[in-house]
Amino acid sequence: MTNEKIAVLDFGSQYAHLIAKRFRLLGYYSEIALPSVSLDFFDNARGIVFSGGPSSVYEKNIPEFNSDILNLDIPILGLCYGHQLMTQEYGGTVEKTDGEFGIAYLDVKDTDGREYPENPLLRGIQFPMQVWMSHQDAVTSPAGGFEVTGSTKDCRFAALQNSEKKRFSLQFHAEVKDTPDGDTIFRNFAGICGMSKNWDQDEILNTIQSQILEDAGSRKVLLFLSGGVDSTVAFALLNKTLGQDRVLGLHIDNGFMRKNESAVIAERYKNAGFTNFIVEDASDRFLKAVYHETDPQKKRKAIGETFITVRDEVVKKIGLREDEWLLGQGTLYPDIIESGGTKNSNIIKTHHNRVEGIQALIEKGLIIEPLKDLYKDEVRIIGKKIGLPDELVYRHPFPGPGLSINVLCSTGKDSDEAELVEAGRQISAFPLSHYFTECESTPGTAGECRPGLSGAGVLPVKSVGVQGDFRTYRYPAALSFSRIFNAFPSWVQLEKASSDITNKIMDVNRTVLELWKRQDSVMSLREGYCDKNRLDQTREADAIVLEELKKSDWYRKIFQHLTINLPYAANPGHCSIVLRPVVSEDVMTARFAHIDTDILEKITERISLLPFVDAVYYDITNKPPRHSGGSRIRFEQKWRKSLRIIIMKLSQRISQPE
Repeated sequence: MTNEKIAVLDFGSQYAHLIAKRFRLLGYYSEIALPSVSLDFFDNARGIVFSGGPSSVYEKNIPEFNSDILNLDIPILGLCYGHQLMTQEYGGTVEKTDGEFGIAYLDVKDTDGREYPENPLLRGIQFPMQVWMSHQDAVTSPAGGFEVTGSTKDCRFAALQNSEKKRFSLQFHAEVKDTPDGDTIFRNFAGICGMSKNWDQDEILNTIQSQILEDAGSRKVLLFLSGGVDSTVAFALLNKTLGQDRVLGLHIDNGFMRKNESAVIAERYKNAGFTNFIVEDASDRFLKAVYHETDPQKKRKAIGETFITVRDEVVKKIGLREDEWLLGQGTLYPDIIESGGTKNSNIIKTHHNRVEGIQALIEKGLIIEPLKDLYKDEVRIIGKKIGLPDELVYRHPFPGPGLSINVLCSTGKDSDEAELVEAGRQISAFPLSHYFTECESTPGTAGECRPGLSGAGVLPVKSVGVQGDFRTYRYPAALSFSRIFNAFPSWVQLEKASSDITNKIMDVNRTVLELWKRQDSVMSLREGYCDKNRLDQTREADAIVLEELKKSDWYRKIFQHLTINLPYAANPGHCSIVLRPVVSEDVMTARFAHIDTDILEKITERISLLPFVDAVYYDITNKPPRHSGGSRIRFEQKWRKSLRIIIMKLSQRISQPE
């Protein structure tokens, strides 16, 4: 392994490892450490990056930081939280503001048109420059010795520098795709650090294989095979490194697979030359594990624990000696970070490969995870490098719990009626006509306005969403337009409206667009669980979507498509289908896909012919739609919500006669 490195300090952001990955893909070796790390860690560091994070720098319970790091004679770049921390550490001021969420534009001129001092980070970039903002707090007074080098409309101190100390900080996230010039910024920073290129895919592959040999020792590996990219590449790497006689793939048909998926997976593995795998049908066991469970977190945990139980049974059945075998998993870093796998991160969701049973095996040293430090695009590069075919490498991500997490469940009664009513009131009061009204005027007339929006409301089905660095469980807003495919609203309009809705309405974390609803239907929340019937419904709709995406070549353009089944319908046993195609490079951030409307119309038409579907929606929410602004903001939101519910209950009591 190389010595020189860019050190990335993880303050709990979902993006910390994305920063490290960016540098690696540019050819610069990087390592991640806690911000409390000792100075010894920086012996071979040529530069340091402070990541973003969910905290506010002025709070008490923030990530522990070794402030002696600032005394090192090494260039430092702060991003988002890191930008604010650097300001505060050097004597500036950071305060709560209205914040910025989503796309903004950075300029290097002030409001009077005067150019700021040149910032070497921003060389070779055309301005104004698109950037991705996700912050509630902001620098309101820079520290002494720092000068402003870039601003956005809503953030005066978006880029700061102290040239003498080689300290640079940016309020925006340079590491995500929605900052298109992020690679240029990181390349410039590496140049400021005097860093030479010292990392490539051959080095990554060699490092992974060396780690496999070290972790496995003389033991064999039993690997869960979902058929997805991650487990497939992990399987291929283990085979390449240890040999097929020391590796056994176990594909468990958990009943949550796509249509005919298990048979397709087995055939593809055989075609790729793998003979060391078995298929176990455990669908009944998994369906029983989630029987009548409505909580998505509990459902995930139940599935993860069932994987372990089934694994133990298979090991016993085929006579494997447990002291000779490790359990292999295709875990990626997003799985770990979203499960709260680093000291400063918050739990977004519990992944099946990070449930209690798996954690116990990890602590005993019985788990091997060759890809745990990589992201999806890196895994695909490795997969191609070791000779896997495109049909395995470019398959859409498919999580271990499969379609079970796409089947939303309900008892048929909403336990948070007050919250639902308030969310509906807020969406009704929201000025949506401002986003969608189109007006035409001709000489001699007063003009004619055609409001495109025909309705807005809230669906009574909560779902998981990511807001900032936190997981939320709230309602989706639903927008409808009359004869939508005759005059489809622009994706830009929809994205702006969705972003503002999720920014400003506390009880809403998603926005969906109604594409079709059964005529004269009266929709309501229905009792529905993750059973075979609803899974089969989801499979049929999902198969239609994937078929049309592949026909149109959109399958390779998007990162992943999720078909969601909602227990919201006009008839018992029926459902609504939500389409969720996203564009992403790393899962940590994602934008909803702007699919060609003629393709979307064809998909909608075919799904509407399914007898059990009463409505079709399109999820127009980006991930994350906004930043939560730290624990202080979350506390204020919870306090406001609790107070509102108390007031509503008191009002109901007062209005009732004794």
